[in-house]
Amino acid sequence: MEACCTSACCISHHKTGGDGGGGTTTTRSSRSNFAISAVSALFPNSEFTNHESLPSLQEAFSIFSSAFPYYFETMLQADLIRETEYPHLSDQICLDYSGVGLFSYSQAYNLSSSSQPSPFFNISYKSASLKFEVQYGEQDTGFESYIKKHIMSFLKISPDDYVMICTANRTTAFRLLAETYPFQSNRRFLTVYDYESEAIKPMVECALNRGAKVKSATFSWPGLSIHTRKLKKMLGSRSKKKGLFVFPLMSRLTGVRYPYLWMKMAQEKGWHVVLDACTLGPKDMDTMGMALIQPDFIICSFYKVFGENPSGFAGLFIKKSSHQVLETSVLARSIGVVSIVRTRSTQSQSGEEEMETRSFSGPLSSTQKAGKNYEEGEASQKREPQSEIVEEEIRATVHDNVEEEEEELDQEVEIELRGLNHADSLGLPAIQTRLRCITNWLVIALKKLRHPHSSNGHSLVRIYGPQVKFDRGSAIAFNVYDWKGEKVEPALVQKLADRSNISLNCGFLQNIWFSDHKYEQDKHKILEKRVLGIVASGNRKKESSDVGIAVVSASLGFLVNFEDAYLFWVFVAKFLDADFVEKERWRYIALNQRSVEI
Repeated sequence: MEACCTSACCISHHKTGGDGGGGTTTTRSSRSNFAISAVSALFPNSEFTNHESLPSLQEAFSIFSSAFPYYFETMLQADLIRETEYPHLSDQICLDYSGVGLFSYSQAYNLSSSSQPSPFFNISYKSASLKFEVQYGEQDTGFESYIKKHIMSFLKISPDDYVMICTANRTTAFRLLAETYPFQSNRRFLTVYDYESEAIKPMVECALNRGAKVKSATFSWPGLSIHTRKLKKMLGSRSKKKGLFVFPLMSRLTGVRYPYLWMKMAQEKGWHVVLDACTLGPKDMDTMGMALIQPDFIICSFYKVFGENPSGFAGLFIKKSSHQVLETSVLARSIGVVSIVRTRSTQSQSGEEEMETRSFSGPLSSTQKAGKNYEEGEASQKREPQSEIVEEEIRATVHDNVEEEEEELDQEVEIELRGLNHADSLGLPAIQTRLRCITNWLVIALKKLRHPHSSNGHSLVRIYGPQVKFDRGSAIAFNVYDWKGEKVEPALVQKLADRSNISLNCGFLQNIWFSDHKYEQDKHKILEKRVLGIVASGNRKKESSDVGIAVVSASLGFLVNFEDAYLFWVFVAKFLDADFVEKERWRYIALNQRSVEI
């Protein structure tokens, strides 16, 4: 068996320039050989047509470790952190998280020490303008300031260059920008997403309402890389006023990574750049080189505990030299700027849930409380819009209370952001090596599943975007197909996975461009038409729809281990049984009947 023992397995994705001679060529050849070595080392000449014929966990790990020997270098420390700090992960496989975790499970629930206070916090909504927060927000001290300081240090974002503003979730962060950006003068709005983003959609609608000309990059089938020529054309030539360019470094759904030099190109052509960092892993910002490319705005989301408590908040980072472009908006005051408030007493679970907002990348874009806050804030603004002077007076009236809280805080134990510390202790190279090994193994293993007795040799799984690749991201977009070649609905796959204690995402791929003639003829078979609703067009009503691909997605975080990936593989392989779905349906009915009888 050929093992992947090249040094490429542990090379960081980050490039710092020249390597002193010869290193670049070696790195390129190692990366290009990575896929060949991995594929030939894992299940060579093998296909699995029966879920009961899969190798055991021990056998699979033996093959995996031979193909990816550098995984061992990450095991000892990462597995120790997982075992001692996140014991709940032994019961749940979490492949649906995106963002940055702040605390560990044992820390949050005081498993190691009953004397330590719970690190949980609440968020409280406030009426505030972005411009005012940039100018005066740094004067704040106390718990929120403590949290911000540690987050910015972790993300390598300098407080000399940026101000951090907390929002209820990532959706509100994007909407705040859309409401305050001067689209009347800088009318263009360009996004780079190969999927429908629940956070970007409201931003697009807001920009359209304010007169923006909205466009999106397109992605070449089948690898779903950026259609370079078209994006360059949309960025246009150099000019002083262009608009807003929203750019993620990685697709949250497919794992495609995009060169961050697109941001530099956009800046040179006169665009204001928004970096969507919500899709990145906890240490991926280390690869960016913030000193070289400083986006005007950065958005990142934070949740409390990985795999257990996805509530949290989002951070909107505004470059100090760019804040003057923002306009004062009455409506923006009520969208979702929040304060981070320390939990000072034990509250009931229901009470905490009323204060918290889900901020992870999932189907929820806002909470009922956020909507209520929005309505109340909008009504109050209609009655008497607050000026910057009034806002400053309001801040002054609560200054004494803040000082009192500060005195209390000084007497308390400082909270450790252990979730951030764990990622820091592992470091970027180890995290990337770990995820690179597990993700590529999973891609290969999934593609080895094929339906038995199929005349057309139907594969069980179709993967969209990058296949086995050295620098692919740790997210996999896929669909499951039955023995007839018909797609199993993504929502059903997600629901059945949940019954096996596996959490997955569902999404919708879009903006796909078919450049190759051999794929053009299959375009109608690949893309699906999705009806969005009925919209009015003059005196007529017409159907609003778009085309794309509904998919399931697995997102792997740095706490995921090989056993998680293996158990996920075992679950997907169950669909090789033609009666699996029907058996699960009857089992579910039977379980419900028992529960009713009890």
